[in-house]
Amino acid sequence: MASEPLVKHIYTADPSAHVFNNKLYIYPSHDRETDIAFNDNGDQYDMNDYHVLSMDRVGGEVTDHGVVLHQKDVPWVSKQLWAPDAAHKNGKYYLVFPARDKEGIFRIGVASSANPEGPFKAEESYIRGSYSIDPAVFVDDGEQGDGEAYLYFGGIWGGQLQCWVEPSVLDKNEGENELNTLVFDASRSGPQEPSGKGTLALGPRVARLSKDMFSLAEPVREIHILDPETGEPIGADDHARRFFEAAWLHRYNGTYYFSYSTGDTHYLAYATGSSPYGPFTYRGRILEPVLGWTTHHSIAEFQGKWWLFYHDCELSKGVDHLRSVKMREIVYDEQGAIRLA
Repeated sequence: MASEPLVKHIYTADPSAHVFNNKLYIYPSHDRETDIAFNDNGDQYDMNDYHVLSMDRVGGEVTDHGVVLHQKDVPWVSKQLWAPDAAHKNGKYYLVFPARDKEGIFRIGVASSANPEGPFKAEESYIRGSYSIDPAVFVDDGEQGDGEAYLYFGGIWGGQLQCWVEPSVLDKNEGENELNTLVFDASRSGPQEPSGKGTLALGPRVARLSKDMFSLAEPVREIHILDPETGEPIGADDHARRFFEAAWLHRYNGTYYFSYSTGDTHYLAYATGSSPYGPFTYRGRILEPVLGWTTHHSIAEFQGKWWLFYHDCELSKGVDHLRSVKMREIVYDEQGAIRLA
């Protein structure tokens, strides 16, 4: 069964959960009151800092470690500290987050700390070649992994993924740089995306991170989510299955599980593959729509069980931009399909 909100003294959303030092840490975004009206660009999500939550056991006391990074302490940011993630590598902890730069373009930044609960110190600039929103870092460790860290990201509509186009579309001779060959087209901002029969859905993006976790080690590539019947990428008009935002990757029994939000159809869906780069074949839904427009999640194993972390607007009585993080157990059947416990 679903839990109560993990905390009620603040509104939290977009939870990224990790187990560090045998303790569960959750890195959410921090919703706050605003008079900005609901719109498809997501301007009502006007968050400006991050908290870290932790617990020693499921059902136990949840500790709020306070503000661990604030917008004013990130030189390149203009506004909107949206859904973050965290990772552990090189003996350090990294908070990876999206925000609008001084030109209003969403980029992805990195902050680091000696402790999982922060506080975190941000780098002077964003990751060169990064764009869009919803970063998720998967460190492929363990016996089956390569030890590398992979950055997943992307979100359409307010997340601006649809704004990044081939240079020829804008009659330019070159892309932004060698790590991102696309260029930003501001005219595509808003709820615009490719559509029409035969048009493929925009896919999430992935790139391997450098050893120090502060830059991309390779060019950004698009991930394909395949239809299990045809083996072809899912179409843009398939709103119940296509990628919208909220990329997350975890591994179970040697298989890579890529999960994501379908956006305007409000499902959490997942696909599986044999490589961190994909392609991933669509497998089904994890969670049906919750109260509130957005659906954003993470999946982590803690104390011998697997848990889904997500948010809804029950505590705020349906106010879309005031959400609360919850969790519930998931299980895998003999075919590796995910089910709610």
